[in-house]
Parts: sequence; structure tokens; C-alpha cells
Amino acid sequence: MESGIRDNHRRGSVGGFLKDKMQTGSRLAIVSAYFTIYAYDQLKAELEGIEELRFLFGEPRFVRALDPDKTDKKSFQIEETGLTLQNRLQQKRVARDCANWIRDKVQIRSIQQVNLLHGKMYHISPPNKGQPEAIMGSSNFTMRGLGLGAANNIELNLEVQDRRDVRDLIAWFEEIWQDEALVEDVKDEVLHYLEQLYENHSPQFIYFKTLFHIFEQFLAEQDLSGLLSNQSQLVNTEIWRLLFEFQRDGARGAINKILIHNGCIIADSVGLGKTYEALAVIKYFELRNYRVLVLCPKRLRENWTVYRAENNSELNPVVGDRFSYTVLSHTDLSRDSGFVGDINLATLNWGAYDLVVIDESHNFRNNTKGRRDEDGNVIRKSRYERLMQDIIKQGIKTKVLLLSATPVNNDLRDLRNQIYLLTEEQDGAFEESIGIRSLQTTLKAAQQAFTTWVKQEGDRQTMELLNRLSPSFFTLLDELTIARSRRHIRAHYSETIEQLGGFPSRLPPRSIFVEQIDTRNRFPSFKRINDEISEYQLALFNPIKYVLDEFAHLYDDGGKVFKQRDRELYLVAMMKVNFLKRLESSVEAFEITMDRTVIKIEKLLEQLRSFASVAETIEMPSLELEARDDEELQALLEIGKRRVYALAHLDVKAWVQDLESDREQLVSLFNNAAAVTQEKDEKLRILKGLIQEKVENPSVNREGLANRKILVFTAFADTAMYLYGALEGWARDALGIHIALITGNVSANRGTFGKAEYNQILTNFSPVSKGRDRVASMDQTAQIDLLIATDCISEGQNLQDCDFLVNYDIHWNPVRIIQRFGRIDRIGSRNATVQMVNFWPTEDLDQYIGLQNRVEARMALVDAIALRKIICWQRRRRFGRICDTAIDSCCG
Repeated sequence: MESGIRDNHRRGSVGGFLKDKMQTGSRLAIVSAYFTIYAYDQLKAELEGIEELRFLFGEPRFVRALDPDKTDKKSFQIEETGLTLQNRLQQKRVARDCANWIRDKVQIRSIQQVNLLHGKMYHISPPNKGQPEAIMGSSNFTMRGLGLGAANNIELNLEVQDRRDVRDLIAWFEEIWQDEALVEDVKDEVLHYLEQLYENHSPQFIYFKTLFHIFEQFLAEQDLSGLLSNQSQLVNTEIWRLLFEFQRDGARGAINKILIHNGCIIADSVGLGKTYEALAVIKYFELRNYRVLVLCPKRLRENWTVYRAENNSELNPVVGDRFSYTVLSHTDLSRDSGFVGDINLATLNWGAYDLVVIDESHNFRNNTKGRRDEDGNVIRKSRYERLMQDIIKQGIKTKVLLLSATPVNNDLRDLRNQIYLLTEEQDGAFEESIGIRSLQTTLKAAQQAFTTWVKQEGDRQTMELLNRLSPSFFTLLDELTIARSRRHIRAHYSETIEQLGGFPSRLPPRSIFVEQIDTRNRFPSFKRINDEISEYQLALFNPIKYVLDEFAHLYDDGGKVFKQRDRELYLVAMMKVNFLKRLESSVEAFEITMDRTVIKIEKLLEQLRSFASVAETIEMPSLELEARDDEELQALLEIGKRRVYALAHLDVKAWVQDLESDREQLVSLFNNAAAVTQEKDEKLRILKGLIQEKVENPSVNREGLANRKILVFTAFADTAMYLYGALEGWARDALGIHIALITGNVSANRGTFGKAEYNQILTNFSPVSKGRDRVASMDQTAQIDLLIATDCISEGQNLQDCDFLVNYDIHWNPVRIIQRFGRIDRIGSRNATVQMVNFWPTEDLDQYIGLQNRVEARMALVDAIALRKIICWQRRRRFGRICDTAIDSCCG
């Protein structure tokens, strides 16, 4: 029996079905989202003979913007005179014939509500009461949809064989067709559009109409913001004069999106000047008497306060603009009292701001709940809750500007939670303006498509992912985000690039694989350590495992989705990974974490052995130190709270036995690590060689000056402090350079030149980009050439005086690699080239941690959000190449 499937591929086409089934005098009923005159033209011979057609548009937006070019690709043919547009030359005739046919034989109605009707159906009632025929599925009434074009869609349609189903289909159609609340007559609109296609117009009219439609949306937006007028106050400000043309365009676009959609996300690549663009946006609204609040990471606070007029800073290049916005840190949202400068948080009117600007907005990607008591009452709001409830929802209407080069970390829920800040958590806020009924549904569907694509084995093709993603997803990004890469800037702002001297060229990254930990090769291999750790119980972090069965119900968290048992199992896995991360960073960091863990175990054992006479309960250990440099562990610890266990509910004997086993194993690892001194540290030895090579053979910048600067990044403060201690005297005495250390702990900062203060260190390391010459109080006689830092400076800092960056460890979140490199790889750099060096613990690291797929997946997601080219690795590459591709794609 012949298949009833019509797929426009191997099983016939819907167009073929219609040609076969239509007869003179047939009556047709069609439901389709689209209609094109070229599909009509292909079926003209059959359609001219029918008695009537009732056509129901399932998508009203198509009626509002009828355009055959949007659904049928232009067809070209080669003639003796050259390449011509075949179907466009026939447009006038086809449009006139189609209009005449519609007037005589067609009724046209449309569903009034967007995204209500998605099915497609073709029903044919033959003359003389013959047997009706029907087909339904995915094909629209277009050439590609019907399988009548040169390059057809692969569709899925099925002929309806059952006679009752055929009757039910026409009955279903009649119900909708006759429902005046659902449908409206649009025949006149369609005919009006077709008449425009075949009317004769002067060349001048066509020229001006073309220009208008090309720039229609732009003109409407510019008129809305007032930026078309030369009288606009913004164009006369100091900040506007400082902007390059691409930054002005970014600021214009952001202002328009804020006015239209109540918010915008500026997601330009690192190093393109998002801060200056945001300052221009702020000034636009300040000139309209808006009260503006800037929220930024605490370490970037001075990046924003420097521009405020009342600070009267020597570093402020726009002092004449007299910025008056308020600056608070992200962490201030967690506080209910205290002062920030002269701001009393206890009495602050959070709901009085007209515009809130959130720097590094990806820090609000999780809509974490605050602390609750046993009855669910709020004890303390989370940062996200304070921002959403007290600033955005409360008081006056608040507009939102988000700044982040990497708005997505792991999942598109990250983006959804940030967009909710624009909509006050209204999921359907954009239904009327851009036709998106649900943000959650749109982004969930996109995430599912992305996840399916990532899980495919073998080569992953970019176009396959793009075809999976819904057009509404890209509409959402286009309407709400501004995301330009350096490739975009090069292509569209050549004069600016020439003025600035271009971007620095990226030298191929150097990958260094440190296969042995110590110079004597006596420390166990990374593989052996991984194998050992994977077998550990780590009972310290899993007390619920030892709860006796009769008491288990007391610790089940009342049926929560993420139960305490799940949380502790995940914590054990995270701690094992944390051990490996720290070993990959430095043997010193590994030694420290082994020591901390052993101390916690010994303290717990002491409590357990004496619990009968001393303690009745025991609490989960604090992991604040372990989580300080680990974002994923921090996120886990934010879920729930430290559990308190009644010791009488536990199998203490079994717990003690497993704890003692863990202690013995961890003490062995600690002793192995402690034996690797600075003199025996192979990785440190290689780093010193790199530094010496750079200092003795410096690069030369565009001005002909030697550049000896080196920026060393590590994910862990313990590693950073270890490196500074090992390199300080050697760098000063043997190499004659100044060295400094910056961690997230202010008291730990160190330096051999100038004050050991966060901003002074950064200014002395990059004096040109930081404008040190404008600060008379700072010593101008020397500079810092070697800076060791954690990721506390991986965001928001311009350190482009440096051209040589070392990743002493590879952060497991590849977004951090982009952010790190963005400190030195910036527009306007005086350096002709920039170099990145990556340290790896083994050439086969992916065997243990699956890092390659992790990098691929996250980078593809980041690129999709930024509307840049999505990464597709065509074959398994070395890890150094992966980092290079990630940087090229997301920064370039």
C-alpha cells in the first residue's frame, strides 16, 4: 500500500497531492500560516477551475506584513544577458492574476490571536458529492512548503484515509471559520497588498519607499528617543564626545530598547567599552531628571564612583557632565543596615529609582530565594529578591540596563532570570510588542534544542542548531540585546579601527602540560590521584547516609525536590572535584585543602567519641573557605542551610569507621604534597622560566617601547599567595622588576612598588590605560611588571598595557577564560600582539573531567546568545586549541 506521508522529499509532496485531487468545481478549505503568490502560480491551472476556496490564516502577523520574499526564496536563472531574478520579473503578472482569482473565488479570514493556531490542513470537496480528500501536517501554502520549489522544506504531512476523520476535519474548520470571536475577514487587506505589487510607480517613488522601509524601525526608534535632533542635549556632553562611533550606535540602540521595552542588555564582547556606553545611557536619562542607581560587583565600585561629580576625582575624564547616580555593590543588596559612604541602608528608599544599571548582570542569573524560617517567613531576602521586589517592583516604574559580555553561564534560565528584571517577572510582557507569549516557554524550547544538539555524537553543524531554534528566540535576542563582536566592529567601523590602530593580533596560545608535580617525579600522577579520590567516602560531608531508618523521615525535607540526601551526595561529588581543581592549580593549594579537611575530620571524630557525655547534636561543617574560590560550590551551599543532626539518630559507629578511613587516605595525600617544596615544584619552575624569558626578551609595542609586563591568573587565592611568596624576592633581585599580588581579600594584597591597595596596584601595573599621569599624588617613577591575581580582577578592568597573560590554571568555567583574556585584549591597545599561555596538568585531562565537552557546550551557548558564530569543533583538538577557539569566537 502506498504511504500516506507527504514530506516533499522521498514520499511525494503536498503540491502533488493538490494537483492530483483538485477537479473543476472542487471546493477547498485551507488552514496555513502563510500564503504566497508564487505557490498560487504553480497551481494556477488547477486553482482557476475550482468553485471556491476558503483560506484561513493561522498567523495574523503574516497578514499584517505580507511579503512573498519572506517565505519563498528568490529564484534566479541564467540568460544571455546575465543573471536575472526570475520570479521577481514575473511578480506583476502573478500578483494581478492572483488578485483577480481571489476576487472571484476566494474568501480569506484570519485568526486574530498570535500563536493560537499552529496546524496546517488542506481539505478538498469534489463536485457532484464525491468523496472528500484531506491532508494535514506541517506544510504552509508556499512553494517550499508545498514542495513546488527548487529547494523544498522537508515537511511531515499525512493524508487522512478514514472517511469519518475527513468529515470531522471540515466540521472542525467550520467551527473556527464561523466563530466571529476568533477570526476576522482579511480579504480586502490581502487584495490591497496585491494591488501594490502590480501598480505602476515612478522610479523616484520606489527609491524613497525602499529607503523608508530599510530604515523604518531605526527612524521610529530614533524619533522616540529624540536622538535624531541636533538639539538633543546628550550629543553635547563630554561622555558623548569621548565615544567612538560604534559606541554611540550602541548607546543609541540601548536607549531606544529601554524606551520601547523598559530595558536592554548590552552584551558586547569584552574590551569594547560597555562602561562608556552605559555612561552615555545614564546621562541621557539624567538629563530627563531620572534618578539612577548603579549596581556593580564590590571590587568594581571605584570603576563607577570615579565618574560621580561629588567625588571630584583626578581620574574623572568627564567631570563636566556632573554625573549624580548612586552606586551600590551587589553585596549591599543583602544588607538591611549599615552605611555605604553616606547612604544609610536602613532608611534607603529602594523603590525611588527610575533607572537601575546592573554591571556584570550575570551575577543575577539565579533567582535564589532568601532565608526562610520553618513557617516559610522571610528572614533575609536574597540579592535577587531585594533587586526584584524592593527596587524594580516597588515604588515608581523602573527601567533596567544590564551589562554583561557573558549573560549566560550554564543554561538559558540564566538569561530568563535577567530578562525578568526588565519585565517585573511578567512572563508574557512581550506578547503585544513582539509576539512572544511566554519568555519561559520560548527559552525552555531553545534550551531543549541546544541540549539535544550538544548531546549529538560526532561533528555538530552550526546550521543544524540554528534550524532547531525557534524564530521567536532570535526575535527576543534582537529586540532586547546589543551584542557586537570585534569582527562586527572591523566590518562596519573601519574608520574607527583605523583611528585606533586596530585590535592587537592574537598570537597562537601556548599550551604547557605539566605531567609531573615535582622535579623528582615522586608525587603520584594526576591519574592516580583522581582514581584514589574517586573511591573516597568523604563521610564528613554526608552524615545523612548514617541516619538510622526509623529516623529518616525527620530529615526528608518534607518532600522537597532537592532533598537533603541529594544535596549531600552532590556535595561529596563537588568536594572530590574541588580536590582535583586545587591539585590542578598548585600542589600548595592541594596541600592546604587536604590539611583543612583532615582538621575538620579530626574535630568531628573527637565530638563523636565523646557525644554521650558532651554533645547531643552535631552540625554540618562550614565550607566557607573551600567555597570562596569555587562558584559551583557556592551555588550549592546557597541551597538550603547547614543541617543539624541528633547524634542519637545516627549510626555513629559506622560513621566513625568511614571517617577514620577518609582521614588515613587524606593524611597520606597531605604528606605527599607537603614534601613538594618550592625548590621541587615543577610547575613553579616552568613559570619562572616563562617570566625570565619575557623579561629578558620583551616584546615591542606600536610605539617602539619594550613591554615586560606579565599578568598571571589563578582560580585560587591560596595559589596566588603561594606564587607571590615564591617569586617576590627572585623577581626583584634577579630580574629587577616590581611584582604585586591581588586576591579577593583586601588584607592579602601585596606589592613591591607603591601602596598595596587594590586600585593603586592596578594603576601601577597599567599606568597608561588607567591614566596614572593625571594623578599627581601617585609615584610616576616606576611600574609593576608582574601581577599575580585571582579572578577578582577578571571582570571590568582595562589592563591593556600588558600583552602577556598566563593562565596558571584553567578555570573550569570557560567564560572566565574569555573574561581573563579580555583584560589585555582590548580595542585601542598600544600592543601589536597579545599572548596567552595555558598550563594544563595533563594532555589527557578530558579523560578525567570531560572538560572538552564542557568548554564546547558553554561556548556555543554563549555565542548563540550573542548572535555570533556558534563554535563547531570538526574534530577532537588539543585543549590549547579549544581555549583559542573559545577566545576567538567570543571575543572576536
